[in-house]
Amino acid sequence: MPRSEPSSLPIATGLRRLLVVAAILFLVLVLFLPRNSQEWLGQVGGPLAMILEGPLQVMASIQDSVGETWDHYVALQQVWEENQGLKRKIQELQGEQNRLLEQAILAMEFQKLSLYQETAPLVTMPARIIGRNVSNWYRAMVIDKGTRDGIRAEMGVITNAGVVGRVVRVNHATSIVLLLSDPNVAITGMIQTSRDEGIIQGTPQGTIQMKYLPPLSPVQVGDAVVTSGLTDDFPRGLHIGKIQQVTKAATDLFQSGDITPIVDFPKLEGVLVITSFQPPNTTESPPSIDTLPAPSGSP
Repeated sequence: MPRSEPSSLPIATGLRRLLVVAAILFLVLVLFLPRNSQEWLGQVGGPLAMILEGPLQVMASIQDSVGETWDHYVALQQVWEENQGLKRKIQELQGEQNRLLEQAILAMEFQKLSLYQETAPLVTMPARIIGRNVSNWYRAMVIDKGTRDGIRAEMGVITNAGVVGRVVRVNHATSIVLLLSDPNVAITGMIQTSRDEGIIQGTPQGTIQMKYLPPLSPVQVGDAVVTSGLTDDFPRGLHIGKIQQVTKAATDLFQSGDITPIVDFPKLEGVLVITSFQPPNTTESPPSIDTLPAPSGSP
């Protein structure tokens, strides 16, 4: 039998493996050592170097671009983080500035009250407003003084400008004050110029009226209204407001007037609670009517 020629299959397989290994080495050379491999191929020369030099240059350029892009990204990331940190710092400084501004405004308000305390002929206790309630049922505010501070119900509440309202409920550390614009608050007042007296009372609409003025009273728009001092909550002469409008129907026995209050209730920060009509550092009681000297010529 004729002898069969050796198969060419092992040769083809070996060549294929060699090409695969060469390709892998080429990729490793291109990917990991692009510049070094380019210089080496340039020294070797030949057609293979000329063929591979172009792709190596492209890969080197791509590597440089990727490196530059990464460096830019890292730099931008650092700038962004610094920017966020500066924004947080600005917010903190703005919050601190707002807090200091609020403290300054509150300090100025209480400084005015303190100056009034020094000159007012009565004993008062400063209190800070910590709550408000303005509804259809009642108009009130909460102050940070209570029974532990000597506050009692029915005490009058004022500012350096004028009358605010009256204490109606007292807890250990806080008290509720009804504003003068509440219908449940009524005090005696008078027209400062004519000395005509009437009752000052709030309305369900939140306004303030002066009721029961004498029918012949010459009350006019713009007249000042002050406390008459006939009750135990407010002394005489504290400012309440000004007459805004005078009304008297033909069938009414008395006149009445709408009052614009001197105190801007929604903007109050602090108040003074009247604890005594006795002037500070004074122990003597005011003379009574019985001890006043008799007019000259009387028996």
